[in-house]
Amino acid sequence: MLCGEATQPNFLRDRELRLILFGGKGGVGKTTCAAATAIQLAKRSPAESFLIVSTDPAHSVSDALAGAPPPNLRVLELNSAEYLNDFKAKHGHKLAEIASRGTFFDEEDIRRFLDLSLPGLDELIGFLEIARHVAEQRYRCVVVDTAPGAHTLSLLKTPDLMRQWLPALDALMAKHRYMKKVFTGSYSRDEIDDFLTDLADSLGKAERLLQDRASCGFVTVMTPEALSIAETKAFVREVERLNIPIRSVVANRISPANGCPACEYEHDRQMQHLERFSAELPSYPIVCLPLFPWEVVGVRCLETLWDAATRFAGCTSRSTPSRERGPEAGQSFTGRDSFVEHPAPSPSTTLRIMLFAGKGGVGKTTLACATALRLAQERKDKSVLLFSCTPAHALATCLDSPVGSSPERLPSGLVVMEIDAATELESLKAQYRDELEGFLASALPSMDVRFDREAMEKIIDVTPPGLDELMALTRAMELLEGGACDTLVIDSAPTGHLLRLLELPELVDQWLKVFFALFLKYERVFRMPKLSERMVALSRRLKVLQKTLRDPHQSALYVVGILSKLGFQETADLVVACERMGVCSPLIFLNLATPATDCTQCTALHLQERRYLRRFREAFPEKHHTIVYRQGEYRGPESLLHLGHLLYSDAHTHAEGRNP
Repeated sequence: MLCGEATQPNFLRDRELRLILFGGKGGVGKTTCAAATAIQLAKRSPAESFLIVSTDPAHSVSDALAGAPPPNLRVLELNSAEYLNDFKAKHGHKLAEIASRGTFFDEEDIRRFLDLSLPGLDELIGFLEIARHVAEQRYRCVVVDTAPGAHTLSLLKTPDLMRQWLPALDALMAKHRYMKKVFTGSYSRDEIDDFLTDLADSLGKAERLLQDRASCGFVTVMTPEALSIAETKAFVREVERLNIPIRSVVANRISPANGCPACEYEHDRQMQHLERFSAELPSYPIVCLPLFPWEVVGVRCLETLWDAATRFAGCTSRSTPSRERGPEAGQSFTGRDSFVEHPAPSPSTTLRIMLFAGKGGVGKTTLACATALRLAQERKDKSVLLFSCTPAHALATCLDSPVGSSPERLPSGLVVMEIDAATELESLKAQYRDELEGFLASALPSMDVRFDREAMEKIIDVTPPGLDELMALTRAMELLEGGACDTLVIDSAPTGHLLRLLELPELVDQWLKVFFALFLKYERVFRMPKLSERMVALSRRLKVLQKTLRDPHQSALYVVGILSKLGFQETADLVVACERMGVCSPLIFLNLATPATDCTQCTALHLQERRYLRRFREAFPEKHHTIVYRQGEYRGPESLLHLGHLLYSDAHTHAEGRNP
């Protein structure tokens, strides 16, 4: 059996906690757990005030609450861009003054740079806003619903980033201080120095709060699935490295051991996963939450969520799940021959890019892998590249095969690739610094340019957030353009971050124009032919990417959703955004649906999901809806290829270049 006695999680019992952060892979139930925690704390202490904050660009706290929260609970869906704009309005002139004191750039150059988003500054402002609410002590506890895994780590790593960014600003001041001392004999601190000191102090306080084991607790949420557990283990180790105290691990959506073949199979498989996780990370208590036969939405449901929590006490399941019992062998727990309804039309041979997108945890990686394997088998005269542009890569776990940063051909003929986006950006910066060093050594060997040198070195650090991910995507476009592959299947980041990525080309294009303008204006200073050539190539590929994504003959975004309230809302947001950006989204995969069986639990879920299926069909009547039933865990090329053949019909409605 999975658990011993019922338990109240330790983060609910500890009144000393001032900050509780919920993090983990997308789609595992972070929002539900965070909202339930905030509501239960507020209900227990009606005389005290509480705050729940969402940092996910695709906010869903309000959707989870589905109504008014308790009067002593405030909901804040943090918009970092708005806080960043306020920060620039208040302090932009100080940043401009710092730049003008430390560089040879004129006022127009500085204004153009500051109009672009400084790297990490939006996350810093959001991070400081949370810390400010804790420090002001208006709320007994602040509960934070974070963005999916890798983007939460970006937020938590803000102090590390700012330790580089603040010295860069200080370096720009060094020349001013030096010249003041030379010409006046002394230097007196002014408001700019105070601004940098205050910013550093605020950052230090926020970092100390995150690492305070008495006041701060991090709760990792996962589901007992291979992809979720693999990402959770990496996530936990990175949070440990940042010295942020982890209070608990929540294993969500545990299937019941109730005699139903489908539920029993899921339960036994989940217990095996938890047993392995517990063996690798034994120091963290695992709190289990069941898969409820209803949707956990609304204050009344959320306030009792933790009453169903139990403690994982080791695995004593009656049997071990095997590939022979699962869908890999083509078997079905539902009695039906196929567990896909209304298969999608086969992708057109004219499509060059297929982008799988949707809410975290809905199965984008699985469907992208299954589709790519099928295409590779069918189009032996073509090269199909499966590429991950999500910060938390999962292709290797799903395919059960190593995946690297260079294209690798699997035995199936599929080419796979996962690029480390941060490394791509660092290579650009390293190239800039190498060329700068070479130029300064050869052109200005006898001049003392130590202050200008440092300022010039820091220019490349002023890059738009997300440029690293976009550079990784253009690497894949380079392979597509160069003929190294014919079809690009992309496993994308969760909705909020994918939308940012799709909108980034406009921002990056502006950034490149600013940089090119500086190259031309200061051509006697910036003689960097290799870097210029690389940036020209980047600009050209961005334009090709934008053009291709907006051409329905060449690209399609396949939406992956689930049959729930939050799944419907986020899918609707994604579809609207695609229409706004001119990106074709011809069909919706409604994944992880519950089949109709004799089981009471499965029947309740199935009927509830059918109501959402009607909503999907009414809201998007022009799109093809393919329903994929929950049927065990797809992992490895054989089972994924089997799924790939079920997902699509043999009808090629794209024969003339039209999407379904």
